[in-house]
Amino acid sequence: MVLVLLAALLHASWNAVVKSSPDKFLDVVLVTSGAAALSGVILLFLPAPEPQSWPYLAASVIIHVGYFVLLGAAYRFGDMSHVYPLMRGVPPLLVAVASGPLLGERPTFGSWCGILLICGGTLCLSMVRRQHGRAAAGSTALALMNAVVIATYTAVDGIGVRLSGHAAAYTLYVFLFGAPLIAGWALLRRPTTVLEHFWSRWHFALLGGACSVAAYTLTLWAMTHAPIALVAALRETAIMFGTAISVLLLGERLAWGRYAAIAAIMMGAIVLRLRLVWMGDSLCKQAIHRSDARTGPAALGDGSYRR
Repeated sequence: MVLVLLAALLHASWNAVVKSSPDKFLDVVLVTSGAAALSGVILLFLPAPEPQSWPYLAASVIIHVGYFVLLGAAYRFGDMSHVYPLMRGVPPLLVAVASGPLLGERPTFGSWCGILLICGGTLCLSMVRRQHGRAAAGSTALALMNAVVIATYTAVDGIGVRLSGHAAAYTLYVFLFGAPLIAGWALLRRPTTVLEHFWSRWHFALLGGACSVAAYTLTLWAMTHAPIALVAALRETAIMFGTAISVLLLGERLAWGRYAAIAAIMMGAIVLRLRLVWMGDSLCKQAIHRSDARTGPAALGDGSYRR
């Protein structure tokens, strides 16, 4: 729980780096490039993921390229305060619905309550500052399309990282192979601008890249220990941290409606926290029960407990 919330904070931090940029799309390219550079260094000291995870890794790289292309387009047509909550609020719902038939992980009633509170609060943040007109409609469509893409790579990576045998290595290879495709696409479209932007904000590339790598590594590691739908929902508490960063560091004003939305997100996180604690207690009891079964009279075969 704590690690997922830390991942959410790191995710909000690199998005704040992008938000502070005069050219948000190019900063996204720089952050992914910085993440790839750091990944390449760290991977020298890590084992390769298990071969059965490679198809998922390859699929994730391709899906992430689509995600960043749609992200840049959505930010070009709409305000980040409208687009970002839409992109982050819808995917956990899609993952929760799909996790039953695809993963055999069906959220309980309590889990659904937490997921709906987080997603509902996140979507409300977008509605508070909803824009009108053609540009807003276009950005909304792009954000919802990207929400489907986010849900897709979340499910793919959730399965892939469980097969990889090494969450960090799997995550770093996603960044390492995906960034050159994104950077190449940006260079084809805006070669001069990309290079100028890099030299003026290279330090932000490294800072944002480090936050991005750490955030997604922690998220995928958590998916190897907890249901994917719950981790996906908890990760979206990043919007709460992002709002706090916007107010405290970027000087934005917070409307009263956003306080209610943030309260809903916090309540959802608490509900999922209690759900994860209950799951941990249940797993401990199951482990004790299995241990007792192995050392009980039936297991010993002599009708007595061995002390």
